[in-house]
Parts: sequence; structure tokens; C-alpha cells
Amino acid sequence: MRKEFSNAMEQLAVEDDSIVFITGDLGYNALENLQAKLGKRFINAGVAEQNMVGVAAGFAHKGYKVFCYSIAPFIVYRCLEQFRNDVCFNNLPVFLVGNGGGYGYGIMGSSHHTIEDIACLSGQQNANVWVPAFSDEVEQIVRQISTDARPAYLRLGAGKTTPENSIASGSFKIIHKPENADITVFALGPIANNVLSALALSEELSAKVNVVTALHFPLHITDELAELIKNAPAILVAEEHISTGGLAQQLSVQLLEKGILPRAFKSLKAEGYPNARYGSQSYHQKISGLDPDSILAHLGQLMIPA
Repeated sequence: MRKEFSNAMEQLAVEDDSIVFITGDLGYNALENLQAKLGKRFINAGVAEQNMVGVAAGFAHKGYKVFCYSIAPFIVYRCLEQFRNDVCFNNLPVFLVGNGGGYGYGIMGSSHHTIEDIACLSGQQNANVWVPAFSDEVEQIVRQISTDARPAYLRLGAGKTTPENSIASGSFKIIHKPENADITVFALGPIANNVLSALALSEELSAKVNVVTALHFPLHITDELAELIKNAPAILVAEEHISTGGLAQQLSVQLLEKGILPRAFKSLKAEGYPNARYGSQSYHQKISGLDPDSILAHLGQLMIPA
């Protein structure tokens, strides 16, 4: 999604002189086009994320809208205090953009993984969190972030394109809706592609499973989505994030508050490093039960016996 983000930023920067872009010494062979368009509004802050967000807050106080870009764990964890105190408490238009969310940086290990970011940032005052599942969602999200002009975090991964006939509903998007579903899958970000791959392996399950992506936090369940869940009340959540503070935990609170009681509830989430080894993103997804085969097996267990 990095290419789509860069292209969206280039177009937005041409249209809006208030846009400032700050990178934490990243973006080579990816953001040169943006640097050329922005000129002095493109700033390389070096490997100094705390300072980068402090500088961004200063620009925002002066009326600018500031995008801060880095590898996801660096832009989230290293400057959490500055984002909380300088940006969120003051409701400033500073937007964190993290590339390679979840296990995206694979073999580089835990220092480069971001499996607690939603928990860290979705609870911050005034902040919005965006997690696109598909690459063609990025441009619209970037524009929405700029329009909202409030603290935000955008988690980028590697996604395909949105399935046809997808329907936006509150902070979610319904991407697969068979007529007689009895299971509803909620997916966070590009893991939705693994869910769709799992359903492609079984026509029987594909005809019984809704697939919904969580695009935006705070979560908002519409009446339309509530009705869909009530009609297919066995829920499976798949997310490349730990269970605490992630999609499953936040979704369960929303459901309970609305009086929606699932027939079953299964949470597939990032399991950390149970064997103390690092590998590719797909390796860690497999360890966590987030690969297509594991998802298919869990869906089979949720099926109502014939």
C-alpha cells in the first residue's frame, strides 16, 4: 500500500498548500515523487521520532496538516508520549502513518513488528485509527484524514483490491454477504485476503460466511450490520494484533452494549512468539492460526451441523 499512499499524498499536496510531510529517514526509492512536489514542505527529521512528532505539533499549531511517516513500530511506540500529550490532548491535525503493520517486516523480528498498535492508539483522546484491508482504499482514507483534521493513525500493509459489491456500513465494510449465512467473520486489515482465500477453498463455507472488515476505530456498528450479525451469530475475528485492545475485544464490547449475543465467538489473533523464533509474515500468521488453512478449519468448527 506504500505506493498508493505516496500517490495519494502527491495529489493531495498539490491541491492543499497546508500539507506538510515529515519522514523519519525513510522512504527512499518510494517517496522521491512526493519530495519533488512538496519541496520545503517535505522534511526528513532523521531517526528522531519523538522530535518529529513534536515538530509536527508545532506546525499544526500554526495551521498546517502534518503527515508523519515511518515504519509502523517506530512511528507508534517511540513517540507515543508526544502523540498523546502534544497532539491528541490538543486535538491537532497530526497524522501518523505506519508502514508494515502487524508482522509486515517479518524476519526483522519483534523490534520491527507492530502487533499492539491499535491498543496503543485507538484509545487516545480525539484520535481516529484507520486500517485499510485493500490498496484501493488508501487514497480515500488519506483524503478523509486530511478533511477531518484531527489526530489520526494510518496502518499500511500489503493488500489486494476491494471485492466487487462491497458495502460500507459504519466503521466497517461488508465484502462478502451470501444469502443464507450463519457465520460472520470480522477481519482487521489485509488479513481479510487470507479469509477470502480460505473461503475460495470451500464452496460450502463460502455460501455460509459473511466477511466484514473493520476499517476505522472507534468502531461503529450500524443497524444494518447489527441485523446481519443477528442473522449469522457465530462470530470469528481474525486480526494481526494481540487480543488485548484489538478488534475482538473492542467489537465484543460494542456487541454487548447493543444486546447482541453471539451463538459462538472465536478470536484468532497475533500470538507473539510462542516458539521464540522469527520468520516471514506468512510464517507468523501460520503460528497464530491466521493463514487460510487455519482460518478454514476454525470456520468449519463454527458451522451448524447439517
